Amino acid sequence: MKTNAVRSRATGRITLSDVAHAAGVSPITVSRALRGERAVDPELVARVQAAVAKLGYMPNPAARALASGVGSHVAVLIPMLSNALFVDLLEAAQRTLRQGGYQTLIGVTHYDPAEEETLLREQLLHRPAGLLVTGLERNDATRNLIAQSGVPCVHVMEAAGAAGVYCVGFSQADAGEELTRHLLGRGHKRIAFAAAQLDPRTLQRLEGWRRALQAAGLYDTTLEWLNPAPSSISLGARMFEQIMGQQPAVDAIFFCNDDLGQGALLAALRLGIAVPQRVAIAGFNDLTGSDQMLPPLTTVRTPRAQIGNAAATMLLALMRGEAVASPCIDLGYELLVRGST
Repeated sequence: MKTNAVRSRATGRITLSDVAHAAGVSPITVSRALRGERAVDPELVARVQAAVAKLGYMPNPAARALASGVGSHVAVLIPMLSNALFVDLLEAAQRTLRQGGYQTLIGVTHYDPAEEETLLREQLLHRPAGLLVTGLERNDATRNLIAQSGVPCVHVMEAAGAAGVYCVGFSQADAGEELTRHLLGRGHKRIAFAAAQLDPRTLQRLEGWRRALQAAGLYDTTLEWLNPAPSSISLGARMFEQIMGQQPAVDAIFFCNDDLGQGALLAALRLGIAVPQRVAIAGFNDLTGSDQMLPPLTTVRTPRAQIGNAAATMLLALMRGEAVASPCIDLGYELLVRGST
């Protein structure tokens, strides 16, 4: 204790031992309390927090990582920061992880498997305590990196109970199928599927659309409109014009994301095409503004914030060596029927 006190006076830095002395506990108790371990008595946690506040103690993440071999941060890999879908998820996950004593180190993959692999290699050099990654599909090299790192990992936005995989999300295919069944139930028979980006989750929605139409005996490959460009309102408008110009018999369009659907509604308004009387339009994800369109956009509400919170909570348990009730949490989705269908 004396040596640490001298060091702190010499450097001007308050040490963990100083906090332990002020709180009347051991340094290991301070460390465990600051990591949010549930085994620490709440009264001791309160004393540690009071000492931290009084002394102005700032933990040294680098020293902690060096001593333990594990950092105080979680590496998070998401496809895009410009997509509100992932912003909602990230904000919820970060809030939960911060409450558990962890910071986030964010990597943006741009839906590129090679970029995801490079980012993961770089982030593992920083010894993260845990990993949050988007989806279940990735290249073999990245999958092996995760498995061999020994770092707890939770996958988000998909729910598939593969052995040894922790995930939080919902069935994209089931959601796509239910939305298509809704359109069929409204009497539509020529239902197009319009998609951009073409990431794995979009293709799972496509599979759900196919299943519903095949079951109804109405599947037609010419009704698939797949564009690898980034999803946007302007692209949705262009795709709507193309579909209506080249496939005039189409009476409903399932857009894989709400921004595409919003663009289609704006194009329909501009072209004088009645929605849903002439053609029904549906989207996916219930993004901001969809309920304010004319007419309001039918869509699937996806629980992004809940997924972020639940995934972070699961990861905290794994990082603490605690058992989780279920390795795969399916939070479901909600079909929102509005005026566009």
